[in-house]
Amino acid sequence: MSGPTLSDLCRVFGRIGVLSFGGPAAQIALMHRELVEDRPWLTEKQYLDALSFCMLLPGPEAMQLATYSGWRLRGVPGGLIAGGLFVLPGALVILGLAALYAALGSVPLVQALFLGIKAAVLVIVVEALAKVSRRALKSPDRWVIAALSFVALFVFAAPFPLIVVAAAAYGALVATGAAPQAAAPPLRRLLPTVAAGLAIWWLPVAALAATGADRLVAVALFFSKLAVVTFGGAYAVLAYMTQAAVETEGWLTTEQMIDGLGLAETTPGPLILVTEFVGYLAGVQAGGWPMGLAAAAVTLWVTFVPCFLWIFAGAPFIDWIGTRPRLSGALSAITAAVVGVILNLSLWFAAHVAFGTVERTTWGPLRMILPDWSSFEARVPVLAALAAALLLWRRWPLPLVLAVSAAAGVLVAQI
Repeated sequence: MSGPTLSDLCRVFGRIGVLSFGGPAAQIALMHRELVEDRPWLTEKQYLDALSFCMLLPGPEAMQLATYSGWRLRGVPGGLIAGGLFVLPGALVILGLAALYAALGSVPLVQALFLGIKAAVLVIVVEALAKVSRRALKSPDRWVIAALSFVALFVFAAPFPLIVVAAAAYGALVATGAAPQAAAPPLRRLLPTVAAGLAIWWLPVAALAATGADRLVAVALFFSKLAVVTFGGAYAVLAYMTQAAVETEGWLTTEQMIDGLGLAETTPGPLILVTEFVGYLAGVQAGGWPMGLAAAAVTLWVTFVPCFLWIFAGAPFIDWIGTRPRLSGALSAITAAVVGVILNLSLWFAAHVAFGTVERTTWGPLRMILPDWSSFEARVPVLAALAAALLLWRRWPLPLVLAVSAAAGVLVAQI
């Protein structure tokens, strides 16, 4: 039986892109049903090996898994179709919502809607923490890695990339097991792929620099760096992105950053599309909505072109990587560190949702957030409890929970 045609890929991955709500766990399950269970496009082993490989990479693992699946079925054109259609629906929706937000964000009704959404997102983040913890913390040293990661971020505000590098180095160092004598694929095909991918990634940035578009270049450089360090998905990198975009660059406020996460949670596609929201607001700040559109396009380009590069360069190595214990050990340690990162994010997010005023206080090497208890928002626990009941107990679909939470935010705002 011949493989799927490109039109088949467009049809299936278009549907996956439109229906990919609920974060990476739901997206990975959706693709498994579409590609392994409902049609014999991939075997169980092929799918799981690809998933393990994608978790080694920076960037959204579900989008990269879609790209790999398309590549495996129809080569580079298939990978471009699958990865592109996985991202495009959510990117278009985020762009429209970001434009509306920039124009209407100060309207009381919009603020009330977002109060409910942010309370629901808090529950989603905590649920993500529980899921990752169950998968990652299977030995005492993994618990220690998670704890140290949390302390480094929450107490000392350590750089997120440093956390990833340190965890990976430890995991690779202590890994055990003999590697099978499997030959690596030849490098003669790797180098042209990497060269082409880097050129596609950086030539537009160089062109922007040549035209003096300073804000667009700053956006491109910022999100290019982010594309290299986003191990563990958007939840893991959100605190790092917020610290840099809010405190260092001054492109938006912490409240706007939280609202952007709420928007990304309500749309299909990878949660890392929150970067498009940040890029749009950074552009609007510098030159109104035309610059916002340009900055959003640049953000998408430098966020997702690297994802295609990682897959097209690394896909031929998947079978070989699966036999390397040190790489597996590095991945396991990074996943444990992500637990600490998400715990830090959970506390940071809860503080900024539940309190009107949150400051970062410095005592010597310590840099911790400190909420103003007089600014506590009593409606947030009520809304969060409602979202938790619907999402975790009643198991309602995420889009419906977010819609109900937004409506509840409007209702409680009248009290």
